[in-house]
Amino acid sequence: MTATFAALRKSRRVSQLELSLRAGVSQRHLSCIETGRARAGRETLIALLDALGASLEERNQALLAAGYAPAHAERPLDAPEMAPVRAALAQLIHANGAAPALVLDGEYNVVMANAGLARLLVLLGLPAQDLLAGPLNLLRAFFAPGGLRSLCVDEAWLCNEMWGRASREAEHLPRLRALLDELRPTLTAWAAPQAASLLPVLAFRLRAADGRVLSFFSTITSFGTPLDITLASLKVEHLFPSDEVTRAALAEGLG
Repeated sequence: MTATFAALRKSRRVSQLELSLRAGVSQRHLSCIETGRARAGRETLIALLDALGASLEERNQALLAAGYAPAHAERPLDAPEMAPVRAALAQLIHANGAAPALVLDGEYNVVMANAGLARLLVLLGLPAQDLLAGPLNLLRAFFAPGGLRSLCVDEAWLCNEMWGRASREAEHLPRLRALLDELRPTLTAWAAPQAASLLPVLAFRLRAADGRVLSFFSTITSFGTPLDITLASLKVEHLFPSDEVTRAALAEGLG
């Protein structure tokens, strides 16, 4: 447990003194916990993890390493008790008509998508049915040689943004960190990023198969105060058209 907890504290760049003040635990006792000279009680350990802002997965790992039962379940999204969650996600991704929307798990696997995303893939000249029928990992599909990034007008800028966002999230998600470590040796270099839009949101442009340029901006929704590891990792991403050309192209697919 000592190595697990000390590594977690150091990854947050929090000193023993600062953590002791945050959690109301003496620095001496905290030092003894980290060196193995003292064993933290379950409540004390949870207070320390709260003070560090540990993710649910990190909390479970630290509790297990200390010999305690995990505090949070990790239910599959298709479990019966997750039915209300699935209904809420379906409502979210279908609420905005033709706007593409998808649900991503912590490793950027697409677990749900709406018809708008299928229409976008068709506009891009991609096999929508094949891509959405099987497991689709957005990071693999985007960063693979000749992958989705090659359809981006602002390829370097968007590559930089996506890799940076995933890297920040990976600091608290071990499985995502492992995926990035796997992808890193296969990456091909992209040029220095340049600002792609004056919009104050993540905006990007894609080349459609018919030569049109489709412009979008992205919004992300997540669950507030989730108590399940699966829910904590889920995010709903909407791609809203940012010009009339894109709105018209998406609306054509409705027919």
